[in-house]
Amino acid sequence: MASSGPEPSRRWSEDWSRPVERVPPVVDVLVPTVDRPAELAVTLAGLAAQDDPPFRVTVSDQSDDGSAARAPAVEAMVRVLRAQGREVRLLRHLPRRGLAEHRQFLLDTAEADQVLFLDDDVWLEPGTLARMSEALDRLGCGFVGSAPMGLSFLDDRRPHHQAPFEPWDGPVRPERVRDDSPAIARASLHGAANLVHVAERVPVPRDGWLPYKIAWVGACTLFRRSALVESGGFDFWRRLPPSHAGEDVAAQWRVMERHGAAGLLPSGAVHLEAPTTVPDRTVEARSVLFADAP
Repeated sequence: MASSGPEPSRRWSEDWSRPVERVPPVVDVLVPTVDRPAELAVTLAGLAAQDDPPFRVTVSDQSDDGSAARAPAVEAMVRVLRAQGREVRLLRHLPRRGLAEHRQFLLDTAEADQVLFLDDDVWLEPGTLARMSEALDRLGCGFVGSAPMGLSFLDDRRPHHQAPFEPWDGPVRPERVRDDSPAIARASLHGAANLVHVAERVPVPRDGWLPYKIAWVGACTLFRRSALVESGGFDFWRRLPPSHAGEDVAAQWRVMERHGAAGLLPSGAVHLEAPTTVPDRTVEARSVLFADAP
């Protein structure tokens, strides 16, 4: 395929039968999954549409019978990714000890400088991974996130939920966010299709993305691995019962306090709006982790 710039790391179909020359991944994409074969296949299809930077995919399946990773559509997309030159690792991780422990397990498998925690019900627009990786490098913060939008809400405009939108003016700085701090109001930005509507009215620079202040970003978050590990990762999983939620928030708040973080506009991530696999949200990880913190 003709190109005026460097060749993308994604191999085109004319090269799929040739031997793969492994390139060290810039990003480790970490995908925890359980009982979602259709959604997982769509998530992998979104990854297959990403050109750069070079990345490796690790899928950790906690389905009781391992069926998610063996579904025909999932297997087909794994073959596509491998033909494109991507390394794909399919792991089983049982017994289930909760979301935080599963994420820590995945983090322990990562070696690249950047790690993308991508939930198994998120489709990425082509170019999203490159945009996130570039933003993380240029901003120098702990993580950036592309909050997945629910496109069934495109006609549901919620200006009161979009009001907390605030771009970063200057360098991204460390922030302390808690449930009782004013910054928690930013959480409303990531509901429904709010970011799509914000992008409609907020000019985005020519380089293609605008960083903004967040409370947290769920489901699609790119970390500097060193920043996440230095902040403890998800090591708090032992303090939680297996049924819990909000583990991503707790880990992100620790990184934000040390290194800062930003959301990216436009998002480029789409939530598949499948039923949750975490129906019991009685225990919020951040409530346990920060219960005694000043």
